[in-house]
Amino acid sequence: MEKKKLVEKKYLVTFILITSLFALWGFANDITNPMVAAFQTVMELSAAKASMVQFAFYGGYATMAVPAALFIRKYSYKSGILLGLALYAIGAFLFIPAAAYQEFTFFCLSLYILTFGLAFLETTANPFILSLGDKETSTRRLNMAQAFNPMGSLCGMSVASLIVLPQLISDKRDAAGQIIFPTLSAAEKANIRIHDLAIIRDPYVAIGLVVVVMFIIIALKKMPRTQSEEQKAAGHVHSASVTLSNLFHNTNYREGVLAQMFYVAAQIMTWTFIIQYADNLGINKATAQMYNIVAMSMFLCSRFISTFLMKYVNSRRLLAIFALGAAICTIGAICIVGIVGLYCLVGISFFMSLMFPTIYGIALENVDAQDTTLGAAFLVMAIVGGALMPPLQGMIIDLETVFGHPAVNVSFVLPLLCFAIVGAYGLRSYRRLA
Repeated sequence: MEKKKLVEKKYLVTFILITSLFALWGFANDITNPMVAAFQTVMELSAAKASMVQFAFYGGYATMAVPAALFIRKYSYKSGILLGLALYAIGAFLFIPAAAYQEFTFFCLSLYILTFGLAFLETTANPFILSLGDKETSTRRLNMAQAFNPMGSLCGMSVASLIVLPQLISDKRDAAGQIIFPTLSAAEKANIRIHDLAIIRDPYVAIGLVVVVMFIIIALKKMPRTQSEEQKAAGHVHSASVTLSNLFHNTNYREGVLAQMFYVAAQIMTWTFIIQYADNLGINKATAQMYNIVAMSMFLCSRFISTFLMKYVNSRRLLAIFALGAAICTIGAICIVGIVGLYCLVGISFFMSLMFPTIYGIALENVDAQDTTLGAAFLVMAIVGGALMPPLQGMIIDLETVFGHPAVNVSFVLPLLCFAIVGAYGLRSYRRLA
């Protein structure tokens, strides 16, 4: 029997171009996570209010995913990608006036618009990658493409850790390890705020310029037609109501959207509050961000390992196994107060690596080609989990202690619940397949 190729030669250039987009939104995701802690200090906010950065960032996905899908259904994947890149660049460039006005709400609005673009890109790129070859290899192909997402994430984290956070004057500490900024006069704080917000602004402006270059390259490249686009050209198109009915009655898909929402919530909470977790141990933000980089490096390595393992272990079963591993590490992060607890928190990332693309691939596996675009939209919309849960975790962290245990440790009960739901989805979908 002939072995199916992961990517056929005729799709290779398109695959490489679309895969590069995964790195672009990875950069935006993971330069933004440490900004929650940065804004908390420089704008003198509570952890709950600072986490509104994540609410704005992931709320943009929830707002724009379905409109993006309807736009792509009417036009094409290429049109969706170009509009997504345009919105990404606009949101990034809005950081210039946001820094000038020094308004936290303006920064949140900039991120909200930026993620309109990311919603278009994710709604387009994920199903596009699935369609570039045989259905049998689609989940593995998406895992391979998604492996480049943490490469962009590592770049974002490195910029945050090596360029942004070390230059923040507001994070300077005294000999006892306490932040000096709250003790300064109003005039001193104002000068520091101008400096620090400019430091936060610059990476977003730089990535906006990169996005403009990608827009030009993709605008000039002719893209292959997918099966759904060929069906549309032939006039064989489901109405939106028929598509919604098909998706609703597909148990694997319906549960996949729910599992994706909880997975993204767990991922964002784990990576956003690793800095607060380290801060509770007396570690400054720049050093704490290095732990985030180690976590992302493990995530990247594990993405390639899990893609290889899928050749031999069913993806549904592997999802359940990895969810169990993530849950065990999370329990360690909750129960162990100290550096070992931080190591457990970092270790969660190894097990999260395959979850997003695997849930995505399993959920869409038996979805009709005509329904894929709207189906992809709800899976992207599920990223709203990353908007809803972090503020709740921030509220727990603001309590400082819960029954005598550090509140930041206790707050990771929320990701633990999420991993239990992901594991249940892996098991249920595996049993249905069996």
